[in-house]
Amino acid sequence: MPKKQSVTNKQFQKFLIYIGCSLKRSHGDHFVYIRSGLIRPIIIPKDSPLPQFIIRNNIRILNITWEEFFNILEKI
Repeated sequence: MPKKQSVTNKQFQKFLIYIGCSLKRSHGDHFVYIRSGLIRPIIIPKDSPLPQFIIRNNIRILNITWEEFFNILEKI
């Protein structure tokens, strides 16, 4: 498992767009992203850096491993 790394809100949004998600709405202090085939939307707060549990929960919904996530982050 890669070492813990802080991920900013903007980095996570770029990641979501890269994997095919689209911004549905910005409601209050959260962004809501959707993609076909997902059981539920991806919701991220406007806080930066994002807490690790939010990143882990969202990549679990996307069915992406922790290693794949950091590999994609390095690409973008």
